[in-house]
Amino acid sequence: MLQKILSKNTNPQLVALLLRLGLAFVFAYAAIDSLIHPNDWIGYMPHMLTGFIKADLLLKIVSIYQLILVGWLLTGRYIRYAAILCALTLAGITATNLGVFAITFRDVGLLAAALALVFSVKE
Repeated sequence: MLQKILSKNTNPQLVALLLRLGLAFVFAYAAIDSLIHPNDWIGYMPHMLTGFIKADLLLKIVSIYQLILVGWLLTGRYIRYAAILCALTLAGITATNLGVFAITFRDVGLLAAALALVFSVKE
C-alpha cells in the first residue's frame, strides 16, 4: 500500500489539495491567532507601513486578507492566482522579517510550498 502511495504515479490533484490545505491552515492559524492575541503579532508588522497605518489596524487588515486567502484556497477555484498571492505574501513577510531567524526558516519553506502549488495546478 505504501509503495503504491509513493509510486511515480502520484495524483497531481492530491498534491495540489495537500498544498492548498497546508497553506490554508497556516494562514488561518496566523489570522485567527493574530485577531485573538494581537500583542503577540503586532511586532511583525512592517515598520514602513506602520508609519502610515496604525499597527493594530494594519494587523486586522492583514488578518482579514489572510482569511480571504484561506477561503479562496479552500474553494479550489483559480488556485494558481491564490497561490501566487500566497507566495507574494510569504515573500513580503520573509523580506520584512529577515532578522527574525526563528520564523524566517519556516516562511521560506512555506514560500516554496506556495510556489510548488503555483506550478502544480493546470488552469
